[in-house]
Amino acid sequence: MNIGLDMMGGDYAPLEAIKGLQLYFNTPNPQPTTNNVQLHLFGSPDALNPLIEEYALPADRIKVVPTSQVIAMEEHPTKALKEKSDSSIAVGFGHLAHGKIDAFISAGNTGAMMVGSLFSIKAIEGILRPTIGAYMPRENGKLGWLLDAGINADCKPENLEQFALLGSIFAEQVLGYEHPKVGLINIGEEEGKGNLLAQAAYPLLKQNKQFNFIGNIEGRDVFLDKADVMVCEGFTGNVILKLAESIHGLVQRRNVHDEFFDMFEFEQYGGVPVLGVNKPVIIGHGISHAKAFMNMIRIAEKMIEKDVIGKIKQSLLPTA
Repeated sequence: MNIGLDMMGGDYAPLEAIKGLQLYFNTPNPQPTTNNVQLHLFGSPDALNPLIEEYALPADRIKVVPTSQVIAMEEHPTKALKEKSDSSIAVGFGHLAHGKIDAFISAGNTGAMMVGSLFSIKAIEGILRPTIGAYMPRENGKLGWLLDAGINADCKPENLEQFALLGSIFAEQVLGYEHPKVGLINIGEEEGKGNLLAQAAYPLLKQNKQFNFIGNIEGRDVFLDKADVMVCEGFTGNVILKLAESIHGLVQRRNVHDEFFDMFEFEQYGGVPVLGVNKPVIIGHGISHAKAFMNMIRIAEKMIEKDVIGKIKQSLLPTA
């Protein structure tokens, strides 16, 4: 399999991306892939080659794809992609669209990654809106999967139904849950609770037999073993995500040491996939360090090996 990595994206590029590659090559994968992974590194050869030599990356496992431009974090995504056709993100998406790589990873401009996903590889036929999720630590030591996490602030009931399907497939194939439990985030557990969106989405989720819907869950259930996949529109999801991030910051500042709160550290999960587009795209945090880059590569590996995109497409086919 061939995985592309934007080496110029992120606050600490390209050094932390290079360190992440070294970590990836030198750290045994607890869930090794059966495929040989080749990494395509998009970026400036002048910046990358000395670091590749310094960190002794294996020449037979990497290929530098020269680019001359970088899309900065603050740039307008659509404008930047049009005006910087030789940027690491634009060239990376070009390779992904033409089948030269099987997945693309970046910790750069999130907006540019979303625009690139929608305009180069496009949404899977039948998907109304692609989504991104967020990992939610739970008291039992496992992860929950929350979506949408912020890119779809306003949604229709049909969007939430698709988020439930996409999240369930990801949780099963990548997080390893058998028949993952899907909950609709609401202000009460009883059917009929909530705003118009929640009330209209509930019957759609209830009648869909492609996933294991358990009903409404409340905010107090997010960190408990109530649901494996938690569905909401992006406004609510982003508030929950930012609250979780603030909890991690708070316990760090107060010097609290606890294995549950240690799970809030994002680098151990790497990044999040854009679910609902035709090929695996992984978006990392702008402040990603080496560990996060290593884990983004491993997520991409797993998505390719498990054929997550193929399973999503299969789930959207009309039933007889």
